[in-house]
Amino acid sequence: MSRNLNRQTAAVFSPLLHPARYKGAWGGRGSGKSHFFAEQGIIDALNWPGWTGEGLRFAAIREVQKSLKQSAKKLFEDKLVQFGLGEADGFKVFREVIETPNDGIITFTGMQDHTADSVKSMEGFHRAWVEESQSLSQRSLGLLRPTIRWENLERGLASELWFSWNPERPTDAVDQLLRGANAPTDATVVRANWSDNPWFPRVLNEERKEDLAHRPERYGHVWEGEYATVLEGAYYARYLTEAQLQNRIGFFARAPLSPVYAIWDIGSTSGKADATAIWIVQYIGDEVRLLDYYEAVGQDFASHVNWLRSKGYGEGTCVLPHDGVKHDNVFAVTPESFLRQAGFRVETVPNQGRGAAIMRIEAARQMFPQCRFDEENTAGGREALGWYHEKRDEKRNIGLGPEHDFASHAADAFGLVAVYRERAIRGASVNSGGALKRGLKGIA
Repeated sequence: MSRNLNRQTAAVFSPLLHPARYKGAWGGRGSGKSHFFAEQGIIDALNWPGWTGEGLRFAAIREVQKSLKQSAKKLFEDKLVQFGLGEADGFKVFREVIETPNDGIITFTGMQDHTADSVKSMEGFHRAWVEESQSLSQRSLGLLRPTIRWENLERGLASELWFSWNPERPTDAVDQLLRGANAPTDATVVRANWSDNPWFPRVLNEERKEDLAHRPERYGHVWEGEYATVLEGAYYARYLTEAQLQNRIGFFARAPLSPVYAIWDIGSTSGKADATAIWIVQYIGDEVRLLDYYEAVGQDFASHVNWLRSKGYGEGTCVLPHDGVKHDNVFAVTPESFLRQAGFRVETVPNQGRGAAIMRIEAARQMFPQCRFDEENTAGGREALGWYHEKRDEKRNIGLGPEHDFASHAADAFGLVAVYRERAIRGASVNSGGALKRGLKGIA
């Protein structure tokens, strides 16, 4: 006989009560996502028909689980107490697992510990719930989906994959699966935030209000389930928040009488290369107007030039970092010479020597209050700036300089925007390499 216990379910989760191959709930803190899935796991275990030969086999999963303290096991134990369920009902709590009626089981595991062979231990499981699934790697998702595939067509039963997460980036594996353009048709996904929780705790509401008032850069992500626009502790996190609050992110038209600069960080034409990043900038008095942003991986210089011309920046000056005079590793040409042959004015900023990266960061921080960003055209660049952060040695608790990841290309080009600013404002003549070097000496 089916038992639903004395359970109250927020209306936002009602669609997840019906069968589906994939079920997802995404949103911010305090929505009750984890509580819903833990409760549903216990109810499914209680009601799983014994005639299938065994009880419900359920895996509670995280990408990384170094100990059971990091798992949802305590939450399941609390839910059993809440529902008044124990050994008389078929539930037995052990150190590493929870046994459920009819010899079923709830296990707790980290996907990062699994190989293609070891993940086979979950074959035959009926439910898998990935909590904090924004951290789930594409590799782990690729292992999990074909493994959890049990079905009994005669009885109309099938396995389900559940996901709960607070989105970080659109490129997160779970976001691409369940919120992307090619999301499965047999998926039920809901957005759940604190405002959807009728039992939202007062203490959490006080924390929410504190974040709204004093930490607006994190509020949307933490509490409303929005993509993270800044990484806490990132070099430019505070400055991007200030720009937003001061209405310096919006629509800013190109000034017709002011020069346009395309300021580069150069990748390579190799398919696995670092990205090429370009900021389109105007320096108008003290104002730095960032009109556009471009990024591409593995494209040749002609592709970059085509983008510049297609956007109407063909008359601008291309400002290159010091490696603009180095030959590409695929084509026997330097970026500087290619751009000159294509008809662009080009200036190459000399190598600033040791410590240049940190000096660029400081120069960019000083420049930030004067920056105006076109909201639509620079979205990708701003996302990268919000994530640009220090790499750390956690054991020694020391910084190792900027992390080289997807954000570093936009950030390096942005640093060059700051380095070149004084030169552009002075309106010095084009191609005066010696003067440029003297003008930039000591600037970062």
